[in-house]
Amino acid sequence: MNDKTETYSLLSRIESPYDLRKLSEDQLVPLARELRGFLLDSVSQSGGHFAAGLGTVELTIALHYVFNTPTDKLVWDVGHQAYPHKILTGRRDRMLTIRQKGGLSAFPKRGESPYDCFGVGHSSTSISAALGMAIAATLEKRGMRAVAIIGDGGLTGGMAFEALNHAGVLDANLLVILNDNEMSISPNVGALNNYLARLLSSKLYATVRQGSKQLLSRTMPSVWELARRAEEHVKGMVVPGTLFEELGFNYIGPIDGHDLNTLVSTLQNLREMKGPQFLHIVTKKGKGYLPAEKDPVAYHAVSAFDLRQDCLPKARVSSPSYTEIFGQWLCDMAEQDSRLLGITPAMREGSGLVEFSKRFPQRYFDVGIAEQHAVTLAAGQACEGYKPVVAIYSTFLQRAYDQLIHDVALQNLPVLFAIDRAGLVGPDGPTHAGSFDYSYLRCIPNMLIMAPADENECRQMLYTGFVHAGPAAVRYPRGKGPGVPIEKPMTALAIGKAVIKRRGKRVALLAFGSMVAPALDAAQTLNATVVNMRFVKPLDQALLLELAKTHEAFVTLEENAIAGGAGSAVNECLNAHHCLMPTLNLGLSDCYIEHGSREQLLSECGLDAVSITRSVQNFIYPQTALKLKNERLISKGVS
Repeated sequence: MNDKTETYSLLSRIESPYDLRKLSEDQLVPLARELRGFLLDSVSQSGGHFAAGLGTVELTIALHYVFNTPTDKLVWDVGHQAYPHKILTGRRDRMLTIRQKGGLSAFPKRGESPYDCFGVGHSSTSISAALGMAIAATLEKRGMRAVAIIGDGGLTGGMAFEALNHAGVLDANLLVILNDNEMSISPNVGALNNYLARLLSSKLYATVRQGSKQLLSRTMPSVWELARRAEEHVKGMVVPGTLFEELGFNYIGPIDGHDLNTLVSTLQNLREMKGPQFLHIVTKKGKGYLPAEKDPVAYHAVSAFDLRQDCLPKARVSSPSYTEIFGQWLCDMAEQDSRLLGITPAMREGSGLVEFSKRFPQRYFDVGIAEQHAVTLAAGQACEGYKPVVAIYSTFLQRAYDQLIHDVALQNLPVLFAIDRAGLVGPDGPTHAGSFDYSYLRCIPNMLIMAPADENECRQMLYTGFVHAGPAAVRYPRGKGPGVPIEKPMTALAIGKAVIKRRGKRVALLAFGSMVAPALDAAQTLNATVVNMRFVKPLDQALLLELAKTHEAFVTLEENAIAGGAGSAVNECLNAHHCLMPTLNLGLSDCYIEHGSREQLLSECGLDAVSITRSVQNFIYPQTALKLKNERLISKGVS
């Protein structure tokens, strides 16, 4: 980044939170201005998660100022809002590398910094993780404090409430901070609430409260119960924290999450209090950059853009993405069949349901960040004769695996899963990669699993899955396809039937989904047969056995983990039919693939056309040499 030492006179002196804690409290507000400016400058050049971080600048400064990090633990839920945290913890000069190959991760990551005490990327995990750390500190009699920072969206996840329910009955020193940036719990923020927060978090209040409990607990039960209810009633009139109090937390707030003085004093008080504490702050997503404040959804994650413009660059008009193809199909199908219901776990924009939500609001269900509930909700709807479509990312479907098996597949219910972001997702890295869905889906009885090779096939497969009398999944990658024209009429495909795209000699490339296009490119050099397998389950076994008679080797290609994936299904088929066919399985290795561009990662994993060609050549020529050697030995009479 350009040298801006004068612009960032305070920030440039901070290499770690130790330096931050040397500042006076009067210097924190100007530091916040510099940090917000640096965030605007860096993300506008690098791209990345944007609006959420702008909203947590003051909170991040206050947390690192008050708590003794990294001894004290800060656990950020999801991690979209953790860019200011990265800047203050020694990674300022590497921010332009974020989400790039070999650069900083988009999310907190344990191996990247000792200040990233827990790796995240999926929602609603922070309270459980921080509670685990707090329990460990209690067992070891350490003075460490654990803090979970969770957004109002993350709090919709059932796992967050499971953790709150558990934490409330323990003596662990856990602080949960609710970063309410949509004002979904309470809009009442101001001087009165800030005053109440200081009062309710003060040592005087805590001492009187605890002393009263001890005193009244020795009196008649009715007197103690009356006092307890009176306290709840009074607090309930001035703060919306009754739910959290009932769960066993001492609730403080709501307070202005951009008022640094109030944040610091409140956190200082809370740091000295024992047991589970709950601080509710209200912030503005996109704070400090007007376009992001007006449209935080659009500015949630951005590509590089010009700060001087009041809007993001317009996307070039080109072929539709798979997500857009799904969104159009959903609306078209809903017009034809009133039984169709659309479900998403808080991913309306990402999964392509915006238009559907507007045109069919009574049939649209955003359940919040609650993947388990989304799947079982669909199962219940299917029991009553409806045809639910669950639009979900591959990586998020992992969170509802039990419901997928027991509530949908075991009962053979007609639920269609539109699985987006399957395979490598690029800059978001391993937490968001859909690397395992072939593997975890195909072992489930009753599942129909399809993988489109192009845009039109995606539309037709969605229709095929919708009319199927059982659970079905269509998995498609992030971004665009090869540019095949889309046929508006919908036609159901023959279940379990593959298509030969190119006839060649010696080797057959068995390609699944996104791998068909690079397989066709590689086949030009190899003069190989290319099969668009279409179905992961059921496989076209008849075609496989027929091709085995006319080819010397098979090569399976999939953008999924090799372990248990589509290639494994081919191997199992050949073994079951006692077919001794040399088979090379190409896919994702048994490791987590780090972030980078999608093109870089495909090349690294050996799944681009050049790499496929090289792998097949290295595989087939030794096989040919071995075959010729055996033929020579046989001709000489050597057994």
